[in-house]
Amino acid sequence: MAYLDNIRTFVRVYELGSMSAAGRDLRVSAAVASARIGQLETHLGVRLFQRTTRSLAPTEQGRSFYEGARAVLEKVEEAEALVSRITENPRGTIHVAAPLGVGRRLIAPELPGFAATYPQVDLRLRLSDRMIDLAAEAIDLRFFLGRPADSDLTIRQIASCARLLCAAPDYIARRGSPRDGAALVSGAHDCLNLRFPGATEFRWTLMTPEGPRAYPVSGRLECDDGDVLTDWALAGAGIALKPVFEIADHLAAGRLVPVCIETPPLPVQMACLFTHRRLQDPKMRLFMDHMAERIGGAVAAAEAVAGAC
Repeated sequence: MAYLDNIRTFVRVYELGSMSAAGRDLRVSAAVASARIGQLETHLGVRLFQRTTRSLAPTEQGRSFYEGARAVLEKVEEAEALVSRITENPRGTIHVAAPLGVGRRLIAPELPGFAATYPQVDLRLRLSDRMIDLAAEAIDLRFFLGRPADSDLTIRQIASCARLLCAAPDYIARRGSPRDGAALVSGAHDCLNLRFPGATEFRWTLMTPEGPRAYPVSGRLECDDGDVLTDWALAGAGIALKPVFEIADHLAAGRLVPVCIETPPLPVQMACLFTHRRLQDPKMRLFMDHMAERIGGAVAAAEAVAGAC
């Protein structure tokens, strides 16, 4: 197992670009990760990384070894999955990524229950509103809202999530309540915008009597964290476009109220993204089934609360 641990450590150092990051991921110290790489280099008789005090980069031999090492680990995972199917005892680690708001409200609360049911499965959750490359960052599956850019991965649809344009009563008292999308682009309102990587403009697609229409909106505040936009809306700084499940409690308490009722935003799909081969792993299928059921229920419950307001 020591040699396999060394290979696993090498792969994570290669993918994460850091001894300390790989150590955290594998739950060992950076010194242990470095020692494992040293043992592997001694065994192979080559340098796998060029190290300086400020950087770490794979050598040509390291880049060549990575592909084979990754294939070895995939074969081991396949063998473990086969044993799991036979014994009905899933084991291993699942690396999960999700946007901040989705992760905090819908994903993270469900992980302890899954872990309790399957005690030999470890779960690693990474929350970020930036786009995450599954292969480059060794993520098994990523939850997302909207339409992913990845075309060669498998998508499992989970729930259709209603959205609202909302603002604080204080903002409406000062600036008025816009009735439709045309009011948003009149210059009379501040829109709070979620900044996505590579975005050059902001468009909110609303349902009009003529059908869906994209409105180019603007405002003085933008951020790449959706929860910050909620905080700004609560503070009366502008109008936010939010999934209902993220703001249901604020709507119920009257801290936020819907606007643009005549042209509501279109719902957004929640789904998870993964490579096809991961679906063959029993622990992955069990995890996705577990999360799909509970996320769908949580979204429906939140929308019921908001609908009763």
